[in-house]
Amino acid sequence: MPPSLLDVGWTTCARDDCPGAAHPPYGRCLAHLDPGELESTLRSLSPGQAVDLRGTAVSAELLDLVLDAACRRLGRARFDLARFTGPARFAGVEFLGDATFDRARFDGLASFFGARFTGNASFGAAVFARELTMHGSRVHGHASFDRSSVGSDALFGDACLSSASFDQAEFRGFTSFDGTGFHGEARFRGARFRRAVSLSRARFDGAAVFEGARFAAEAYLSPGSVAGRLALAGARADGKLEIDASGCLVDLSNVRTEGRLTLRLADADVDLSGLVSRGQASLVRRSGRVRVLSLERLDVDRLSLSGVDLSGCHLAGVPDPGRLRLSGCVFATTPRGVQLRLSWPPVRWWSKRQVLADEHAWRFGPARPAVDPGRLKHLYTGLRVDDERTATDFAFGAMEMRRMSAAGPAARAVLGVYWLLCGYGLRTGRALAWLVLVAAVAAGSLLWSSSAPQHVARRPPWTGSGVPAQAPPPAARAVVPRPRAGATATRGAVSGAHAAARSGVAVRADLAARVAPGPGESHDPPRSQP
Repeated sequence: MPPSLLDVGWTTCARDDCPGAAHPPYGRCLAHLDPGELESTLRSLSPGQAVDLRGTAVSAELLDLVLDAACRRLGRARFDLARFTGPARFAGVEFLGDATFDRARFDGLASFFGARFTGNASFGAAVFARELTMHGSRVHGHASFDRSSVGSDALFGDACLSSASFDQAEFRGFTSFDGTGFHGEARFRGARFRRAVSLSRARFDGAAVFEGARFAAEAYLSPGSVAGRLALAGARADGKLEIDASGCLVDLSNVRTEGRLTLRLADADVDLSGLVSRGQASLVRRSGRVRVLSLERLDVDRLSLSGVDLSGCHLAGVPDPGRLRLSGCVFATTPRGVQLRLSWPPVRWWSKRQVLADEHAWRFGPARPAVDPGRLKHLYTGLRVDDERTATDFAFGAMEMRRMSAAGPAARAVLGVYWLLCGYGLRTGRALAWLVLVAAVAAGSLLWSSSAPQHVARRPPWTGSGVPAQAPPPAARAVVPRPRAGATATRGAVSGAHAAARSGVAVRADLAARVAPGPGESHDPPRSQP
């Protein structure tokens, strides 16, 4: 509907179809005044006086005449529904009151370079067909660009805005907020950036809200500081998205990225719940402590986390943990001390190891949630960890969850013995301790057996003369000479045998006489010597 047919709230120009604000006593807008009438009207302007050009078609010449007449110092400035047919140059203009450009249209360049707004500046639903520059401008009140549209580049570099809102705004060209200072909250809810956008060195004393924003090209969100939170919940980035922030909460819940996602944070908390990334994504800690609050419903092709704190982040809601790569991350740890319980084993001590926040809350937390040990085992085995010690702890945790989720008591008992003896083959010190214990027990048994009393052997018998008795010598062997021939040999053999027999009988008699005990001696039989 043409503006002339709308109830605009002011007295419009007497010309047909002109919504411009009428100036008394002529009843027409400045654009339709005669030269003499225009000169008389401009002569009545003074610095700081209110200006009303609502609905007026403002050419570049008419704008220059008005600004020069007011010495480039305007009071309450009303440009609602105005149409700037040429370049609108407000560079260096000082607005001493509120300035409204709601639903205004700028067909050419719109320059507010170095302008000063003492009050509020409103550009709601304004249309900038060409470039918009607010470089170096100062707005002490609230700057509103809600539902505005910029057809080309939008430059807000080094501007100073008390607070600003760009809700549902559309930027079709390059957008720069480099070095911009926001002393209050800056809202970009539902904003559309068709080309690259940069927030390098921007300062936010409040929150920077990009909830539901759409980045069709590269987005470089690298503010110098954010006192509140950097919220991109529900945003979508079709190109590369880089976020470099410190000292704030970064909310990336339900964000969807099609290109590369790079997060470089320092002393910040980040929420990645519901993040969908179809490119390579990485989160790097620059300095300080970076905590990941949530990874629930994470859907990424590849995500690397480096140096971040995952001690309070639950990973049970991650569909595919194999797409995560962890390097130098901080996890929760087991408690110290000895614990007594009724289940097996009755005495439990916790070796120091890193655990997932899910296991920590389930086994050691005050309010223990219901967790599936099989799911935790899947997490421990699926996560890709670059740190060797963390990988060992996760392998231990996987075996623990396997023991917890074992089908029967026999399997749990076997795994329990396996844990007790060598810590699932991952605790060398425990195996060495058992080895030392067994060696010590064996050595003690050997020493005890060697110190036990022995039986005393009997002494050999003594002769009367004080000389130990000796065993009799073996019987003398008869030497039979080899017969030479015939009967001579036979006679010789017989006589030799008789001689040997007589000699043996004599020797035995002599030995018996020597061995016989004397008066007062023991009658124990002598022990044979070997």
